[in-house]
Amino acid sequence: MSQTSVAHNKSQSLGILPIKGLLIKQAIPASIGILVMSLNILVDTIFVGNWIGDVAIAAINVVLPVSFFIAALGMAIGIGGSSIISRAMGDNNYSKAKTTFGNMISITLIITVVLVVVGLLFIENLVPAFGGKGAIYEPAAIYYRIVLYGVPILAMCMMGNNVIRAEGAPIHAMIAMLIPSIGNLLLDYVFIKYLGWGMMGAAWATTASYGLCFLYVAGFFISGKSELLCSIKDFVPNFSIIREIGALGFVSLSRQATTSVLYLILNNILFELGGEESVAVFGIIGRMMMFALFPVLGITQGFLPIAGFNYGAKKYDRVREVIFTSIIWACILGTIIFLLLILNTDFIGDVFTDTQQVIDRTSFALGLVFLSLPIISIQLIGAAYYQAIGKAIPALLLTLLRTAIILIPLLLILPNFFGETGVWISFPIADISSTLITAYFLWKAMKKLKDNSAVKSPEFNHLN
Repeated sequence: MSQTSVAHNKSQSLGILPIKGLLIKQAIPASIGILVMSLNILVDTIFVGNWIGDVAIAAINVVLPVSFFIAALGMAIGIGGSSIISRAMGDNNYSKAKTTFGNMISITLIITVVLVVVGLLFIENLVPAFGGKGAIYEPAAIYYRIVLYGVPILAMCMMGNNVIRAEGAPIHAMIAMLIPSIGNLLLDYVFIKYLGWGMMGAAWATTASYGLCFLYVAGFFISGKSELLCSIKDFVPNFSIIREIGALGFVSLSRQATTSVLYLILNNILFELGGEESVAVFGIIGRMMMFALFPVLGITQGFLPIAGFNYGAKKYDRVREVIFTSIIWACILGTIIFLLLILNTDFIGDVFTDTQQVIDRTSFALGLVFLSLPIISIQLIGAAYYQAIGKAIPALLLTLLRTAIILIPLLLILPNFFGETGVWISFPIADISSTLITAYFLWKAMKKLKDNSAVKSPEFNHLN
């Protein structure tokens, strides 16, 4: 059997194998990848701080918004295009799948190369605008310039990773996530500690790790493991496909943009209410969010290709099953993590700081912020469902529902009445409200899927 046939069997397995086994196969590698990436950010910060200094940490933080934006851009194109690819494969329309992938590559390269050129031309203005002033400017400019060279590679990796997962190859997608994380840490040691390159070493470690990831991702697509080996015509812009990629990808970009606005608002409100200590409390909580949600986000990522493929194949019973199974498992994992957090709030604060007041305030805040963790997966999977089936507007509205529509207004109102406690209680109110609203729409969607399944069944047609 040829490698192309094997790849074909992998994607078709999304519509054949039992849902529970498929979800485990898709979700566990995604969860591991997210966890390792989260650990990488933490450990990388420790290395840079110890081997270069505090100014280096500040310089990297100045440049991070640029990297996060480019990563979000690549991921948005990846998720938007992968939704089309999954549904096309489910419908056995491999020509459309290949054209979509070719267009994803084209628009990713065009957009990121333009951003690199603009970024390099205006480096003296952009670095201070992001906060790189005074002693921070020089190391930030060094890091910024070198990391910017790797921006197209980073975006291609983020985009390609989602396509690999859409093809039913979650292990390869996980490896693609692990390579830059592990590679960055190893190269940090070589370039900073061993060669003594300082800030330049940190930057090249990051950029080179993207390069290693790109080599792996590119190797997957050209080695015959993928069904999406494109011809030249597939790279020619198809504006109807680009429009659909943009509409679905905009959902992911909006989520990232809303999160950035949320952090900006929160930091300012907390500083006014309690100064640096309050901001530090949220800093700890923000770090914990990355770890607390990793299994739920892993299930959500595993859910997307299965739901999209089976929806494209019109196997609506399987779509209903993967929605239900994903929610049940994510709720169970969310409950377990919630209990672990609640039972260890003092310990968590103590890991990050030795200031008792911050530890006490963190303990109190953690209990409120993560109160709805057992059910938040309903909201996340509900929004992901509409993205998986290509419904951009419902996906966008449900994605923005929690943060933009409910949480941010609450943060602007409740602290006026309840002080800092108003900040923390805004989170569970927003989570529970958005979950209930999403659950209603998801219930209607599952009812429609059930009706569509009945229309497809021979028994139903015979009775009519």
